[in-house]
Amino acid sequence: MKKTFAIMIALVLVLAMVGCTAEQAAQVQQAAEQVANDPAVQEAVNEAAAAIEAAAGEAPAADAFKIGVILVHDENSGYDLAHIEGMQAAQATLGLTDDQIIYKYNIEETEMCYDTAVDLAEQGCNIIFSDSYGHQSHMMQAAAEYPDVFFVACTGDTAALQANKNVANMFPFTFESRYVSGVVAGMKLKELMDAGTVTDPYIGYVGAFPYAEVVSGYTAFFLGIRSIVPEAHMDVQFTNSWYDPIAEAEAANALISKGCVIIGQHADSTGAPSAVQAAQDAGKVVYSVGYNVSMLAVAPTAALTSAQNNWGALYTPMIDMYMKGETLPTDLAKGYADGGVMISELGASCAPGTAEKVAEVEAALKDGSLNVFDCSTFTVAGEAVTTYLGLDTDGDWVNDTGEAIADGVFEESVLRSAPYFAMDIDGITKLN
Repeated sequence: MKKTFAIMIALVLVLAMVGCTAEQAAQVQQAAEQVANDPAVQEAVNEAAAAIEAAAGEAPAADAFKIGVILVHDENSGYDLAHIEGMQAAQATLGLTDDQIIYKYNIEETEMCYDTAVDLAEQGCNIIFSDSYGHQSHMMQAAAEYPDVFFVACTGDTAALQANKNVANMFPFTFESRYVSGVVAGMKLKELMDAGTVTDPYIGYVGAFPYAEVVSGYTAFFLGIRSIVPEAHMDVQFTNSWYDPIAEAEAANALISKGCVIIGQHADSTGAPSAVQAAQDAGKVVYSVGYNVSMLAVAPTAALTSAQNNWGALYTPMIDMYMKGETLPTDLAKGYADGGVMISELGASCAPGTAEKVAEVEAALKDGSLNVFDCSTFTVAGEAVTTYLGLDTDGDWVNDTGEAIADGVFEESVLRSAPYFAMDIDGITKLN
């Protein structure tokens, strides 16, 4: 920086001497030398140089950047609503204006996502988030073309493998809230069995896709139930869609017709809880555990609770780190200990003592004394599980590295933020 200032002084000298007589030029040069040798001037120059250097290393001011948010649906989907609320929480915490956040709704998991990401980058967005797994490859394509923009694929799993480093993935410890919601379901199931109302502890689950994200969630839900009712068993019906109210209702009805008395879900609409409420109103003994949002509005007596994600606990630190010019993590995950997950309010139909049991379980998750995937609590094909590779590094859908089991516990969302538990444990049957 001192060299820069020297050059600037030289330029001033040249301009000052243009058109001067030889005598005048000599006087200008003598005055400049006196100024340059003045300790006070030198100190001022050094202070100015230091200030410029410091400013060059600072992140842009809060109002100098924009955020893009790509949503697979809109606020009518509980999952997307949770993301919108999470971004709003980050906005409030970090003091951002509405003009700094651009939402893009109903963006398909196709080339449409790439076009949207490019559009957001061209609009000046400095960091762009997408909320669905199928957006990921299109986000990575855009990231390669816009190295000065940071792209975060929520629920994605390939950021750590990308050559370009302006990408990240983030995902909550949903398996923890799934487990707690399973405890709620288990308490109700035990109440029904103790009363003789139910003799077969048969659970149904409406799943979107047979992805690890879904498998991890329903397995955690099942283990939460089994912590209360060890003999419980569960069937899973897939809809092959994240959001399809009709298909989700039909799947729930099919499970109810088979005798399931509690219906869980990993699907984004109110289709399954609404079907459960209708069945209950028709005289069936059946209850619902939802996802993303409270289902009490559509299932006032059937809904027990919902597993929920607090996306604000992830959006806020990721954006805050960007604003501060810090290095962003390739994977970011938060659980109960960091306020990243929770369950919704308990419905009036919950069994007595449920709130106290939930508090106990949540405290154990927070202090680490309870591990959802303790390998002593489940088997696969009748055998204990002692080893499992959690990561696929070559894209062939076969995990080839990353030991996921340590000290008898499957460590979910540690090797990466997105779930990788994909085992078919005993007691759970996939129907399709």
